[in-house]
Amino acid sequence: MPFVRISLRKGKSPDYLKALSDNIQHALVDTFDVPENDRFQTIHQHDENELIFDRTYLAGPRSDDFVYISITIGRPRTAETKKALYRRLVDLLAQSPGLRPEDVMIVISTSAPEDCSFGDGIAQMTEPDWRLRVAGGRQ
Repeated sequence: MPFVRISLRKGKSPDYLKALSDNIQHALVDTFDVPENDRFQTIHQHDENELIFDRTYLAGPRSDDFVYISITIGRPRTAETKKALYRRLVDLLAQSPGLRPEDVMIVISTSAPEDCSFGDGIAQMTEPDWRLRVAGGRQ
């Protein structure tokens, strides 16, 4: 149930944004046991004065290609699993769209099952048979 918010400066091509989105999803599938079709993402593009970041704090140097990735997850993951995601994600993004690892910031937050509704005004993940709905489609 990851929900991913991607923030970057304006000006990237649709192909760049697609590669960014696709490789974030690939990393989640590869390391977080996320189903391929469990994909919910938003891409926010900002003017220079709307995405503010320190170029050297705890990493860097960061360039104008800096990307902030915020991932909200339901089920908590171990520290080792999170580290595997960070590594896999920067490796994939280096391949395509060509992001430097120094320009990728990732923050993971967790939520409880009752914190989400996937539609219909229902907290689906609190329903006793929610896993069956995911496996078999809507009933």
